[in-house]
Amino acid sequence: MVLNVIWLVFFFGAFIACIVQWLAFGDTGIFNKAILGAFDMSKTAFEIALGLTGILSLWLGILKIGEKAGAVQILAKIVQPLFSRLFPQIPKGHPVVGTMLMNISANMLGLDNAATPMGLQAMKQLQELNPNEDKTVASDSQIMFLVLNASGLTLIPVSIMTYRAQLGAANPSDVFLPLLLSTFFSTIAGIFALSFFQKIKLKDPVTVAWLGGISACVIAIMFYFSHLTAEAIGTTSLFISGVVLFGIIVAFLGLACYKKVQAYEAFVEGAKEGFNTAVMIIPNLVAILVGVAVFRASGAMDLVMNGISALLGFIGVGNDVVPALPTALMKPLSGSGARGMMIDAMKNLGPDSFAGRLSCMFQGAADTTFYIIAVYFGSVGVKKTRHAVTCALIADAVGVIAAITIAYIFFPPIH
Repeated sequence: MVLNVIWLVFFFGAFIACIVQWLAFGDTGIFNKAILGAFDMSKTAFEIALGLTGILSLWLGILKIGEKAGAVQILAKIVQPLFSRLFPQIPKGHPVVGTMLMNISANMLGLDNAATPMGLQAMKQLQELNPNEDKTVASDSQIMFLVLNASGLTLIPVSIMTYRAQLGAANPSDVFLPLLLSTFFSTIAGIFALSFFQKIKLKDPVTVAWLGGISACVIAIMFYFSHLTAEAIGTTSLFISGVVLFGIIVAFLGLACYKKVQAYEAFVEGAKEGFNTAVMIIPNLVAILVGVAVFRASGAMDLVMNGISALLGFIGVGNDVVPALPTALMKPLSGSGARGMMIDAMKNLGPDSFAGRLSCMFQGAADTTFYIIAVYFGSVGVKKTRHAVTCALIADAVGVIAAITIAYIFFPPIH
């Protein structure tokens, strides 16, 4: 229902924006521009899904080896105390817990290509556990997992620091600590929002201990990386990423040998699922991305930005924030679009300007919510998302508010 409303808003809003530009400025080509944007994005959506096929086959094959060898079950046992409280519908010791853990870990390391196949496999396993008679209705566990993904907790935002370095920032890593704080608040907000809708007791001693321990680890990692140079951060993060990914593969293969599992056959069995999953994604991905493209090409996004600018001025918020807002508004809709707006802000205003730094924080504070919803729910045929979009957008909003507040603390604008 929510996605349907948002999708219609994209198209009707875009059509109204086209009419306004035609009547006000005589721009007769704006309608064609919107249609061309839709055509281009539908092609892009297909290419994205097609590009995922090989990666999906690789990681679903690796996961199948881990599942048959028992590695996924081992991971599940480690995090069972916390996950049994956040995901009460999942049976104790179910392998989906290990799959979710690997997905979340890959996201925290910024390994998008590795995280997506693991996430899709976890969503498929959660669909098998879906207690609803109507399997097109999202379960509580699926919603919790999706919001944890959409909140975008990333410990090592290498790509953002790389763009800052390329654009001449004096210290490309100066946004590292503020960005991590922003994305951390976003994730915590998502968990709290879900605890309200799903009646999860966060005051449980085990939950408090786990979340407190995770918070302490995040703070320690922030402290460590905040003392490294941009070059050292990039080198260290690449090393950690490589060790984690290659370590998972070797560990799964080693355990398969120990358990006398036919690793090659298991890999092929899992890899076959990659193509079918990619095909399932295409219609949902086209629907969401085409809606975003039309909304942007029609100029509706610019109208929204002008309205927000006027509103901020009315309530006394300085215009320092406004040039960075396109990144914040685009991030839930399109990762590449938000990245382009972040780069545009740094190019026009400088990477070390308040808006330039803030746009980087917006880019890293959350994930592409609607893309994740389209891909993850679309891969298992879920159409009724219940409170998933609401909680994910709450996490996004808190991430934006936290980013603005933290930016004023770390980088106070000079007038």
